[in-house]
Amino acid sequence: MRIALLPLLMALPLRAADQPSMPRVKFTTNLGSFTLELNPKAAPKTVANFLNYVHKGFYKGTTFHRIIPTFMIQGGAFSADMKQKEGDAPIALEAKAALDAGLHNSRGTIAMARTGDPNSATSQFFINVEDNSSKLDSPRPDGWGYCVFGSVVEGMDTVDKIKAVPTHTANAQHPQAGLVPMNDVPVTPVLITDAQELSASAVKKTPTKKPRKTKKAA
Repeated sequence: MRIALLPLLMALPLRAADQPSMPRVKFTTNLGSFTLELNPKAAPKTVANFLNYVHKGFYKGTTFHRIIPTFMIQGGAFSADMKQKEGDAPIALEAKAALDAGLHNSRGTIAMARTGDPNSATSQFFINVEDNSSKLDSPRPDGWGYCVFGSVVEGMDTVDKIKAVPTHTANAQHPQAGLVPMNDVPVTPVLITDAQELSASAVKKTPTKKPRKTKKAA
C-alpha cells in the first residue's frame, strides 16, 4: 500500500514548508530551459492562478505560439497543431497594484496575456524580450495595462533562442490551422515539455539574476 501511494504523494504541490516566499518555476522547452521567480506580494491572484496551471501540468505540451522578436514571446494555451486548451475562469487584473509594487514590463519579465477585456486573463502569458514599459505598464495602452508578476532569473539565453525562431509572415495560413491566418506563429513549434515549481532547497542553490533593462534609442 505504501509503495502504491508514493507516486500520488510526489505529484502533490509543494508543502508550505517547502515553498519559498518568492516561488520559482522552471520551464523546459525543446530549445532549453529557463527559471522564473514570481512575486505573490505584488500580484497574489495572478501568481496563484499561474501556479495552479503549473501544478496541474496544464503547460506541458503547449507551445510558444506567438513570437515577435522586438517585443515578446507568448505561450500557455496552444498545442503544436494549434489547438487551444480550455483554461479556467478568468482572473481580475492586478496590473496597477503590480506596477505600484515596482514591477514593470521590462526585458525578462513575465506578464499575463488577455483580450480587450481587462479581466480576461486565464492561462496565456508572455515574456518581454525588450523593455516594453512605455507600451504596456498600467494604464497603457488601453487604460488598464498588463500585469507583470515575475521575471526570468536563469536561462534568459533560452528566451533569446526562442525569440529568434522564424515565424510565418503576416496573414500567412498556418499549415496545421486550416484556413485560419496565424500571424507570428513559429514555423517550427517551440514546445514546452515541462513546467515545475522548485522547492525551497532548489531555489537556494540558484542565484538571482535581475533582468537587464535595455537602453532606449535616442
